[in-house]
Amino acid sequence: MHINADQQLTDFITQLTFEKRASLHTIKNYKRDISQIEQYCTKKGINLWSELTQSDIRSHIAGRHRNGLSGKTIQRELSAIRSFFNFLLKQNLIESNPAQHIKAPKQTRKLPKTLDVDQINGLLDAKTDSILEIRDLAMFELFYSAGIRLSELSALNLNDIDIADKTLLIRSGKGNNSRILPVGSKAINALNLWLKQRTNNLAPTENALFTSNRGTRLGQRSIELRLAQWCKKKGINELINPHMLRHSFASHLLESSQDLRAVQELLGHSNISTTQIYTHLDFQHLAAIYDQSHPRAKKNRVIP
Repeated sequence: MHINADQQLTDFITQLTFEKRASLHTIKNYKRDISQIEQYCTKKGINLWSELTQSDIRSHIAGRHRNGLSGKTIQRELSAIRSFFNFLLKQNLIESNPAQHIKAPKQTRKLPKTLDVDQINGLLDAKTDSILEIRDLAMFELFYSAGIRLSELSALNLNDIDIADKTLLIRSGKGNNSRILPVGSKAINALNLWLKQRTNNLAPTENALFTSNRGTRLGQRSIELRLAQWCKKKGINELINPHMLRHSFASHLLESSQDLRAVQELLGHSNISTTQIYTHLDFQHLAAIYDQSHPRAKKNRVIP
């Protein structure tokens, strides 16, 4: 490319380094990502950044996608390119940003990993050996019984659980939405055992449902570590995290009920497409429900 184009890129990196105080890691990524569009320009005989068009950016991104790059990587490269051209725009070196309205290909969402019913039973039927394990089992039972998020469990207060009514109030779910959830008998029994022990070493005014051995609210990282420790002690080789219990709750409930909307409500999803991903729901399953349920999908009866 032209020497002026090289200087403009150098000026951009200098601004990132000294004015924006970007980390060395960020600067390295920007250099690498912009070098890709620079190689494209060389192949196409484009000498100045101002000569790049929106069509060129689309062509470059399409080529990167054909080469097997993920949507996430392409999105990162596009972000770097946009930032560079915004810099050129502020310097009055170009008239518009050709990457401004270019979108990266949609990322393929990985299906969540779940446990089967036997694995869940093996995890939750293990005996407790201490007060902390009584608490831990109550947490794990609640994860699977109500399908709640790690952040939601950590934020639970004592008055959020109604033992008599067997319900749980999530006050601040994702998007600050609240919901009331049913709680199964196994989880209620485990919670009753924990509540008898909860007052030990309790810090003054502490209202958390699950507390540490110091009597303070148990944090999210501590809950994750306790689950890992539980699995190790109980001889469970599977690497299990709290979200896998939520995934398993959704998957098992959907398999039994085939009620996607109900599972969506219980999980607290605003978009039903998210529920489909969580529960391994595929098109064949939807098609089967449609064929069984829709009046106009049923085969015409043959009249003799």
